Amino acid sequence: MAQPQLAGPAAEFTVLAAEGQSVGAAEQAVRAAGGTVLKSNAAVGLITATAPATGFAERLSTNRAIFGAAKAKSIGSAPKDKAAPKPNVVEKESQRSAASNKKNDAKKPVGTDPLDDQLWGLKSVRSDLSRTVQPGDKRVKVGIIDTGVDGSHPDIAPNFDAADSRNFTRDIVTDETGAVVDGPCEYRGCVDPADHDDNGHGTHVAGTIAAAANGFGVSGVAPNVTIVNVRAGQDSGFFFLQPTVDALTYAGDAGLDVVNMSFYVDPWLYNCKANASDSPAEQAEQRTIIEAVNRALNYAYRKGVTSVAALGNQHDNLGAPQQDVTSPDYPANATHPRPIDNSSCVSLPVEGAHVLGVGSFGPSQAKADYSNYGTEQISVSAPGGYFRDGFGTPWFRTLENEILSTYPKNVGIAEGNIDAAGNLTPAGVTLGVQKATAPDGRVGYYQWLQGTSMASPHATGVAALIVSQYGKASRGEFGLNPDAVQRVLEGTASEIACPTPRTVDYLDEGRDATFTATCEGTPAFNGFYGHGAVDAYAAVTHGAPYVRG
Repeated sequence: MAQPQLAGPAAEFTVLAAEGQSVGAAEQAVRAAGGTVLKSNAAVGLITATAPATGFAERLSTNRAIFGAAKAKSIGSAPKDKAAPKPNVVEKESQRSAASNKKNDAKKPVGTDPLDDQLWGLKSVRSDLSRTVQPGDKRVKVGIIDTGVDGSHPDIAPNFDAADSRNFTRDIVTDETGAVVDGPCEYRGCVDPADHDDNGHGTHVAGTIAAAANGFGVSGVAPNVTIVNVRAGQDSGFFFLQPTVDALTYAGDAGLDVVNMSFYVDPWLYNCKANASDSPAEQAEQRTIIEAVNRALNYAYRKGVTSVAALGNQHDNLGAPQQDVTSPDYPANATHPRPIDNSSCVSLPVEGAHVLGVGSFGPSQAKADYSNYGTEQISVSAPGGYFRDGFGTPWFRTLENEILSTYPKNVGIAEGNIDAAGNLTPAGVTLGVQKATAPDGRVGYYQWLQGTSMASPHATGVAALIVSQYGKASRGEFGLNPDAVQRVLEGTASEIACPTPRTVDYLDEGRDATFTATCEGTPAFNGFYGHGAVDAYAAVTHGAPYVRG
């Protein structure tokens, strides 16, 4: 049988070795099919290769050493303009209307910071109380798998581990259609430093988890633990397969205790094994993503990593998903409507192996309108912001319903919210951006956001406190088994019953009927809140029985 002809411009592919096959055998197959190996992840068997856009994946599909191959991206050229952010990474409704590895000498209580009075989420998870018992242990390392972390921010810097931080992405200037993705490279080589965030999402997440309690700005849920940037997200907010897998396996190899994942793996909101609406090549790509991500999650779990993920912002019951009208979201203009079969389709990483899914509620404890839900995937719930909370009260459509956290100055300038002199612009003031100046001249900026992306970091911070409180040193490593972390997190969560009536519409809030959601389950476990709202104080004071199982 004749081999498919290779044709077209050079493209980048991700190739996954078959189970039981060596990476070396898979690399040999890549070369035999006409590709060039760029790098390999031996822990998972995932290879990045370049080859002509047409014919390469088809050639590989017949090789028993290969599970699957998928085109990751074409090699683009310089654009004229900077990219727009990826939609739906986080809801931003308000726009629309050097860490130590030493053992702690003592669990010294820490206080709160000047802007913490605005952090209703911090009070909701009772971090203001938990820090008087356990503020976090520097030996506990939390990986931020996101768009990067601004390690120079005054609230991040005291807890930031630059030595262990990594950036697994390379800026993508344009996609194969010429549409701007990340835009012009800010650094030579198109690889940002590991203490940089050109999007703002990752820095916001990091601040909620572990901003230092240093008498300045805001503090995080676990203000004494160590922050490690494990970047897998593009400047534009896309999270592709190879960087995500590399970040997860690195988290295991580097001895990280907890990782936060407030994203889904692009380009598919739901990865389906054989969706009739997708082409054979698209189906093969999704099967490859499912297998590779689960291998990486299992690897991290075996290495002692607790994985926490945002449940998603599509207001979907993950046990009965609505039609997917946003995939594939890369390259531009590739989207087509897809019915989703729950038995064969998954959203990753939240529906992956050993992942704790976190739903979002607002300051009234009502499920946020955008938050995904359902008993199939939710573990716990946490404050994520809900701009439209409090209909009929002065709270309704106010910034204070969202989550305030750290904001990189460079992003604020790019978005027009901070001027070159470091002052807030009128646009920044309107959006509630805040500036804090310390007596020694240090300046930090803060912005309001909402989304399950903001809920997950609250749960991640509590998970880090659980490891801090109950972790043990073994063979030079400090940590706690992920199953024990899960038992404490879920066992000490504060139960919240389903609302009455159980079916909630958001018509008064200005949403359409697709947002209507029905809460199923009991106060002990239900689809809106899982096992309940995460509770940092209960976790560090009453979690011991759950550690033992």
